[in-house]
Amino acid sequence: MIRAKNLSTRYGDVRAVTEVDLEVLRGETLGLVGESGCGKSTLGRTLLRLVEPSSGTIEVNGVNIVALSRRELRPLRRQMQMIFQDPFGSFDPRMTIGDAVAEPLIIHGLDVGRVPALLAKVGLRAELAARFPHELSGGQRQRVGIARALAVGPQFVVCDEPISALDVSIQAQIVNLLAELQRSDGLTYLFISHDLRVVEHICDRVAVMYLGRIVELAETSALYAEPRHPYTRALLSAVPSITSSKRERIVLAGDVPSPSAPPSGCAFHPRCPVKDKPAACFTDVPKLRVLDNGSCAACHVA
Repeated sequence: MIRAKNLSTRYGDVRAVTEVDLEVLRGETLGLVGESGCGKSTLGRTLLRLVEPSSGTIEVNGVNIVALSRRELRPLRRQMQMIFQDPFGSFDPRMTIGDAVAEPLIIHGLDVGRVPALLAKVGLRAELAARFPHELSGGQRQRVGIARALAVGPQFVVCDEPISALDVSIQAQIVNLLAELQRSDGLTYLFISHDLRVVEHICDRVAVMYLGRIVELAETSALYAEPRHPYTRALLSAVPSITSSKRERIVLAGDVPSPSAPPSGCAFHPRCPVKDKPAACFTDVPKLRVLDNGSCAACHVA
């Protein structure tokens, strides 16, 4: 459904996304994980062309949307929507909840009378339409954000850290709501998150990102049971409750390099805990390749 090929996004000298090949299959939830600043949100926004790519292609149902003008892209906007991380900052505080949900309906010439039904769909009472964002709780605002994203009937939804700003007690409710909506509406999700436990619970496959590149991609069960990239192993080791087995804690040395001046070769090599690394780690950028268990990793030693 969504296929990116050799996709890159730059902000001046900053290489936010670099040569990403990624496919999100129809009806699945693909998790996207990695440290802050690795390019996850930029990749999500680039796939929707909310951010313009520097190079590469993005196919939506076989159509390369990078080649389309803004006017030509508009009909496809209904197929692609986004749920933002901040359930308060993503709303105009001067608009009522009803107006916020109705806005995309008006833009696309759809029936604004659907607003009460959309609110009910995400578990909110119709009378909340008359309130303003500051009058709702964080969980209620995120439900409104979901209703707004689904208003135009999209097929593909980028969920950009949709629960990170919520209390733990509310996070499970939102995750369950997203799962229910996926089943009822046949949605496809790119689920961006720092919470590896939630990713394990909700995602069919997981892509791991480091400094703008995808370094591992696998079925969720395979990735959590047998991570192949050293970076993935370090991430999972920080969450000992992910599986019943105990993982040795891997503490990475140093900080994430600057995306404006990434290291030569494998960008992870300055922090990689693997001893006796081959010379290629320092000189050659590893390509994402299929391993013996069906997973993919961009690593010379995986």
